[in-house]
Amino acid sequence: MPDIHNYTLNFGPQHPAAHGVLRLVLELDGEVIQRADPHVGLLHRGTEKLAESKPYNQSIPYMDRLDYVSMMCNEHGYVLALEKLLGIEAPIRAQYIRVMFDEITRILNHLMWLGTHALDIGAMTVFLYCFREREDLMDMYEAVSGARMHAAYYRPGGVYRDLPDSMAQFTETKYKNADKTKQMNEVRNGSLLDFIEDFTNRFPTYVDEYETLLTDNRIWKQRTVDIAIVSPARALQLGFTGPMIRGSGIEWDLRKKQPYEVYDKVDFDIPVGIHGDCYDRYLVRVEEMRQSNRIIRQCIEWLRNNPGPVMLDDHKITAPSRENMKGDMESLIHHFKLFTEGYQLPEGEAYAAVEHPKGEFGCYLVSDGANKPYRLKIRAPGFAHLSAMDEMVKGHMLADVSAVIGSIDVVFGEIDR
Repeated sequence: MPDIHNYTLNFGPQHPAAHGVLRLVLELDGEVIQRADPHVGLLHRGTEKLAESKPYNQSIPYMDRLDYVSMMCNEHGYVLALEKLLGIEAPIRAQYIRVMFDEITRILNHLMWLGTHALDIGAMTVFLYCFREREDLMDMYEAVSGARMHAAYYRPGGVYRDLPDSMAQFTETKYKNADKTKQMNEVRNGSLLDFIEDFTNRFPTYVDEYETLLTDNRIWKQRTVDIAIVSPARALQLGFTGPMIRGSGIEWDLRKKQPYEVYDKVDFDIPVGIHGDCYDRYLVRVEEMRQSNRIIRQCIEWLRNNPGPVMLDDHKITAPSRENMKGDMESLIHHFKLFTEGYQLPEGEAYAAVEHPKGEFGCYLVSDGANKPYRLKIRAPGFAHLSAMDEMVKGHMLADVSAVIGSIDVVFGEIDR
């Protein structure tokens, strides 16, 4: 008889499939997993504690660094909590811009997820395809906020600035001749809205390409079908949200069930799975990319036809323009007070949640009337999903751990905070 040993194995934190600094202690019987113990905290940055020591506005850039592939969605949750306590609402144009960029962020997130998930399981090409599209989306971030990743674009009372009328152009280099440069700049001759519209025209074809590579691929299905099945009832008990709960067949989406901003004015569908396995979660996210594309197109149409302010005119909360600040004493005082002390929120507490690409991202804010939060608690969707790791991988093989981590779509910035 062969001698079978029980092993305790460290999966991570330096593992390419651990998606950050996950340390997963696995107890194995041969190659079958008996127990999985996720250890978190190796990336702990104390975001919630740091927020207590700085004015409200200065915590917005920290939000970008939570889930660092869904930057603007994190800001959105925090800014909505501030607006709830302040009792203000962003102008309608700002709400449409926010919804449009939330969906751009959703596509950004799902492209990163799809590329890395496929790479974990052994499919290399998808990764290269996905990052080709992320490049265009990152250019949209950069055009509107000046940064490719950590945008700090959403502010209480609206967004930092309106959409630009022109896009940055590529210049000729020794690697790109004049013809190539001209070809690359063709889609950049108009405004940012034109650039986004061109992308939404092309994107459905790209999603078809990913599906051609994976959806009916025999190896892909062998690696994901019937792996880590979670029943609808169990998904509810475990606190799943986002694609994880929709993959298990529960049609729960905050954009439909508890609409915020202008989600009740746009038309889209909620994709749901049937079996609750890794394959269904894959299908749900792929369809979500198509639905996000639909929402973005509706926002573009509305934004083209409806100019207007993108920020409230209350300079106790929002910064005056640079032009006014340099020529008007009162604006200078507002500017100085806003960026040194910030603003006071009334005493009380508020919870605001958004349908983040990974699930329900919520901010619970407690104010004692000062210019900084008394307490801030972030509800990170990935944390609840990771806590189900033991249940999901038990009885599966060691190779399936990568597939399960990939299908959860973990990012440690938000889990460890």
